[in-house]
Amino acid sequence: MTTDNRKPFHVLAAGGAGYIGSVTVASLIHEGHRVTILDNLSTGHLEAVHPEARFVLGDISNIRAVREACSEGIDVAMHFAAYIEVGESVTDPARYYGNNLLKTVKFLDILRGAGVKRFVFSSSAAVYGEPDTIPLDENAALHPVNPYGWSKQMVEQVLSDYSRAYGFRSVSLRYFNAGGAHLSLGEDHCPETHLIPLVINAAITSSPLTVFGDDYDTGDGSCIRDYIHVRDLAEAHIFAARYLEDGGETDAFNLGTGCGFSVLKVIKTTERITGRNIKYKVAARRPGDPPVLVASPEKAQRVLGWRKDLASLEEIITSAWEWKREHPLGYSCMSL
Repeated sequence: MTTDNRKPFHVLAAGGAGYIGSVTVASLIHEGHRVTILDNLSTGHLEAVHPEARFVLGDISNIRAVREACSEGIDVAMHFAAYIEVGESVTDPARYYGNNLLKTVKFLDILRGAGVKRFVFSSSAAVYGEPDTIPLDENAALHPVNPYGWSKQMVEQVLSDYSRAYGFRSVSLRYFNAGGAHLSLGEDHCPETHLIPLVINAAITSSPLTVFGDDYDTGDGSCIRDYIHVRDLAEAHIFAARYLEDGGETDAFNLGTGCGFSVLKVIKTTERITGRNIKYKVAARRPGDPPVLVASPEKAQRVLGWRKDLASLEEIITSAWEWKREHPLGYSCMSL
């Protein structure tokens, strides 16, 4: 049921068949809200579509599909339909600016035409680039170092301008490192680029994992990141939607835990949870990888009322490990 006694809302979840989108949809429906999913299934999974959600197959830039998704009235739209591979964004920036920026602007304009006035955007810590201070708060300078980060920062600027010009209010949620699984929903990207599923795959296959850099100025020489459970990310979207429904102004919020763990710590923790030895090899640093990237979640907690009982690294890895054991081939081994 809903978290309070106010009326439930109807959410359009663009990219609701993807990893974070599908978990958010499940959380919304569990709390009594109504959801329409819009997804072209280019990277999402039909098996991840919630059975109680209305599903529209289509792209966010397709006028007919978006209008159909909005045909029953939408209180707030959520946007999860972005490409997310940083390395690919460097080698093929046209793909990222085309989808993450240009298609998103068209999506916003179609939504406005359909009478939608509130929007929750999946942004990223990549908007900060290589930060000067840790933990990062929302006042830190925005200096993206790759096209993926730039595409997110540019959409945030568009949303700020749309808010002033059109009264189209939005919340940009700057994710740090999402991980874990929730219910029957887990992380299944192709190719996989996120650390926790890569470490789990290494535990299963005994193939060596690549660690990029062991000479950073950190305790063990490997990068430190802020890992947040996908379930906690999903809950933050619901709080953001309610914030907008209550008249909240356009703003951006960090979504992290305030705690950082090194790559080698993630490996050691996964070894302990799985009971398996994980081989790894060290490669050169990747350009633009800061030594430490940890969020201050204080603003999201204070302004949105987002809960503070965030999952631990052990809980994140345990849930991801259990999901992988139950779905060894990802969603491809699930029946429709």
